[in-house]
Amino acid sequence: MRAAGTGPAKRWAAPGCEKAGRWQPHILSGVPRCVVVAARAGWTRAAPVVTWALRPRAHRRRGRIHHLAETARYCMPRLAPSRAAGASSKGGKPHAIRIIGGDWKRTPLPVLDLDGLRPTPDRVRETLFNWLGQRLDGQHCLDLFAGSGALGFEAASRGAARVLMVERHARAAGQLRANQQRLDARMIEIAEADGLRLAASLAPGSFDVVFLDPPFDADLLGKALAVAVPLVRADGYLYVEAGEALEPTAHEPLAGWEVVRQGKAGAVHFHLLQRENKE
Repeated sequence: MRAAGTGPAKRWAAPGCEKAGRWQPHILSGVPRCVVVAARAGWTRAAPVVTWALRPRAHRRRGRIHHLAETARYCMPRLAPSRAAGASSKGGKPHAIRIIGGDWKRTPLPVLDLDGLRPTPDRVRETLFNWLGQRLDGQHCLDLFAGSGALGFEAASRGAARVLMVERHARAAGQLRANQQRLDARMIEIAEADGLRLAASLAPGSFDVVFLDPPFDADLLGKALAVAVPLVRADGYLYVEAGEALEPTAHEPLAGWEVVRQGKAGAVHFHLLQRENKE
């Protein structure tokens, strides 16, 4: 088969890779299994890649076909890495998280890529809300270090009657408000404030679930526990993410509490705690 606009096929020769940057490879979709893409005589700017239908006995030429395809792959320019492949963006540019379950299941939400902003991974959120029973209908939740809002939006999606999200970073708080408006999430309140100071002003026993995910490198866990624990109702839950496994006996505010579930994902240790005496 010849590329359009070319003369009779001549003996194939590898094209000069130094000129490969000018070529845009033609991509086929939905082609039969017997069709491959290979470099062959007739490489031009208009038709740099030729499709070659393999015959049933073409396995005898497998070595040649492999050589042609490998040459074509080698000469094609590389694509820039994407965030999906693990590349990071700089300068506070947005990427996205997605809601795992509930009314807004699979909804993507933009998140700013800021230093220290560490959205709770999908797998961790799915595990956490399995522990909590999937639905939080009628419950009141506090996300004290909201950041991306992954936990707070997930709770609202699963029926929480009130979700208070606290974030001191102005740009991150602005993105939370934008996502709230996008979802028309009236049950969510967003406070741009210092989490420790605001928590100290809230009434004790105000929340069924408190999400606690302070920055790992800020040494805030002890202070956060001191102000968050009194806010949990007698039969409520405290969720904590930390850079190491949490030992309740090592933290005075957790006297009388127990870790009912815990897990680890990468460098993140996550825990669900409840009072030993829930009455």
